[in-house]
Formats: sequence, structure tokens, C-alpha cells
Amino acid sequence: MAPEGLSEYAGRSGVLRILHTSDWHLGRSFHRVNMLGAQAEFIGHLIATAREHEVDVVVVSGDVYDRAVPPLAAVELFDDALHRLADLGIPTVMISGNHDSARRLGVGAGLIGRAGIHLRTAPAACGEPVVLADAHGDVAFYGLPYLEPALVKDELGAKRAGHEAVLGAAMQRVRADLAGRPTGTRSVVLAHAFVTGGEASDSERDITVGGVAAVPSGVFDGVDYVALGHLHGSQAISERVRYSGSPLPYSFSEAAHRKSMWLVDLGPAGEIAAERVDCPVPRPLARIRGDIETLLDAPELAAHEESWVEATLTDPVRPDDPMARLCERFPHTLSLVFDPERAPEDPDISYARRLEGRTDQQIAEDFVTHVRGAGPDEREQAVLRAAFDTVRTDETLREVAR
Repeated sequence: MAPEGLSEYAGRSGVLRILHTSDWHLGRSFHRVNMLGAQAEFIGHLIATAREHEVDVVVVSGDVYDRAVPPLAAVELFDDALHRLADLGIPTVMISGNHDSARRLGVGAGLIGRAGIHLRTAPAACGEPVVLADAHGDVAFYGLPYLEPALVKDELGAKRAGHEAVLGAAMQRVRADLAGRPTGTRSVVLAHAFVTGGEASDSERDITVGGVAAVPSGVFDGVDYVALGHLHGSQAISERVRYSGSPLPYSFSEAAHRKSMWLVDLGPAGEIAAERVDCPVPRPLARIRGDIETLLDAPELAAHEESWVEATLTDPVRPDDPMARLCERFPHTLSLVFDPERAPEDPDISYARRLEGRTDQQIAEDFVTHVRGAGPDEREQAVLRAAFDTVRTDETLREVAR
């Protein structure tokens, strides 16, 4: 692909300035709260940030939508975002994530690309970059959409149907293309994956295959910057490998997140400098815990009275009408959890609590142990893993086919 020009801002600071975002999840709600207005506010914030900080390129690392067939209002918001990004005159590169339908998101990609919005949704094209040029030479942007191992293994020529194998095969294509480009060509990879060292939340859809979800960051060695999507917390795996996180919270497990985007300066020799730009959050999140009388009376909880609240009640006996009573003080209470404080040996400790933090595989193995008095051997563990992988693959195929 022939190099394309950057925005009018390119080269003013001697660096290439990238605005890295991901995981918009357009159309998703938060505990029955419609988030479309907050998502629209975020799009406006993104446009304002790109203009104010003289951004040269916007990258969106997947999960544009929350599901394969998004609601019409979400599609209309995405359409508005495309027009506003194009009107900025700033190139944008975006990939599909595991929540997106790659085919649907990629419809019209060729035409949209003429407006400077480059959609990368085809796994086979991961070695075909969007090449932009600034005063210091070319910068190749490689879009690696979410790669479902069972679906793309053969297409990419991977040796195994695992996340590390298919990402490794995709990166081989990236490195092969990069090796044929002029010396000094800088490189940016967009990817949607769970990278080892990343901190997950309850909001991300499980992508485990063969009992393994994470891939080592070393799979991306050899490029200047890796703009990751999938995990909802903004975090740096290393100086050159970062998650932007989601711009909005989608579960109470994100209560401690600082929602932001990365503003990344890529120097002429591949140097990296990055800072976070905060995103507008419609309402803070709070997780409070205690018996109901304490929650209703504790003065230190006054700071959460206008927050979205998840309340965990520890009363040994479930109180009468707890949600209505809590809403008198915390009108935006959205989630109510009961976790009675009992002695550890109490047989009535909730089943959900006993399962907390355990994977599907571990739960199934525990069940086998409970039923027959002995845990599964290696062969049986492999059978269970294969069964769970088949279910996940079937779910993905159904999403794609819808």
C-alpha cells in the first residue's frame, strides 16, 4: 500500500502522536442502565481530545460493539463517530474484537478507507499495513483483529489451535512485511487479546482455549508499539505494550479503574512516551459492604450517595425490603448481593461464594471428584478441556452466523 499523508498536525512536535482507545462496547448497558448517552459523550470527548492534543492517528483496538448484531441505536452512534473522525482529517485505524462480528464491522471498509478510516477485520490481511508517512519516514500500522484459534488456525497456517500459536503466525506475517520495507520504517500493531501480566475484570468475555487464555507479550517482539484491546483496565504490560482499557465501566469489578486513553508519542527512532487522558465517567462506582443498619447510618458512606452502588449485605438473616431501604439513602443502587457472615465451617455458606474465582474447568473437575471420590486423570482433564473449547467455539460460530 502506498504511503498516505498524516493530519495537518504531523511533525509539529517532531513525533508521531497516537491516540489509543478500545473496547467501546457500543450498545452495552450497565446493570439495566442505558449507557448510550454516556457512549455518545465519550465519542465527543475522543474527537475533542484528538483536536486539542494535535493527534496524528487514532487507533481503536477492537470491541467497537458489544455484540455481533448490535442494536440500531448503537449502529447509528458508530456511524456518527465515523463521520466525525473523517471530518477531523486525522487517519483512524480500527480492528474488530471478540464481541464484534468481523464481517459486519468490515462491510464497506474499502469505501470508508477513502475517508481515512481504515477498518481491519480480515485475519488473512494482518500482514498488510496501513502505511502513513511523516517527516521522519513511513509508519506501518498492522491491524490484527481478534483471532479465534479454531476458526483461523488453517487460514494463518498456525501449527496449533491456540491463542499463542495463531497470534504468533499473524506476527510472522507482520515481521515478514516489515522486513521488506525501507530501513527505519516504524511499526505499530493493533491486537485484541489477553496478554500475560494483564489484570482482568468481570467484564471481559472468556476467550480461554485449551485451558489457556493469555499469551506472552514476547509474541509482539520487533515492533515499536502494541496497542491492545480486550482487558477493560488501562495498563502497561511494558513500555511498548499497553491496554487502553474501556472508556466506560461495564461491571462493578471496574470500580477502582481510572478510565482513560493513551496518548502515545512515537519518536523518529521508535522512542515511546505515553500519558493517560481521562475519559468522562457519568457516575462514580462504589462497592459497599456491611449489615443494612450500618450501611444506612455510617457517615463515611455519604460520599457514595450519588454513586452507582453495589451493596453487599452481611446480615445473618436477610432483612425486609432491603433494596427499597438502601435506595432511600443510595438512590442509584443497582446491585444487591447477600453474603451473610457465618463461621467458615457453616454448611450454609453460599454455593456461589465457594465457586468464586474458579474456572469452568476447575468446577467440572471438582464435580467429578465429588461424585466418585477421585479427581480426573490427565486424559479426562483433556476431555473436559476439549468439551469446553467446543462449546466456546460453537458459541462463536453462532455469533458469526447471526
